[in-house]
Amino acid sequence: MAGENGIDLRHASPNLPAPGGHYSHTAMGQGLVFVSGQLPIRPDGTRLVDASFEDQARQALANLAAALELAGSGVPRLLQVRVYLDDMAHWPAFDRIYADWAGAHRPARAVVPTGALHFGLKVEIEAVALA
Repeated sequence: MAGENGIDLRHASPNLPAPGGHYSHTAMGQGLVFVSGQLPIRPDGTRLVDASFEDQARQALANLAAALELAGSGVPRLLQVRVYLDDMAHWPAFDRIYADWAGAHRPARAVVPTGALHFGLKVEIEAVALA
C-alpha cells in the first residue's frame, strides 16, 4: 500500500529471499517499479555461491521476475535492466540465458563488470518496469 508520499515499498514474498539489508525488493511510484539488485539466492535463503554461473544467472532472473510479480508487474513491462557481472567472461552465457528468459521483449539494458560481488556470487540484476 502506498504511503503518504505515494511510494509503495514491498519487501516480503514467499517467492523471494528476505532482503539482506535495510531495503525493499521493490519501490513503486508514478507508474514505475524499481527493483533492487537481485542476487542468485533461493527463496529459502540459500546462496548459490558454489553453483555454476548459468545456475546463478537463472536464479537471479527468477528473483527479478518474482520481484516484478510482487509489484503487480512482469517481464513484458520491463523498461531497463542493469546487470552486474563479476567477470565479463560470463557475458556470452548471460546473454543467451537472458534472451531465453526475456523472449521477444527487449528492454534497455546495461552490463557492468564489477569484480567481486556480495558473498562471492557472480551476478546481480536490478531493473525498472512499468507498474
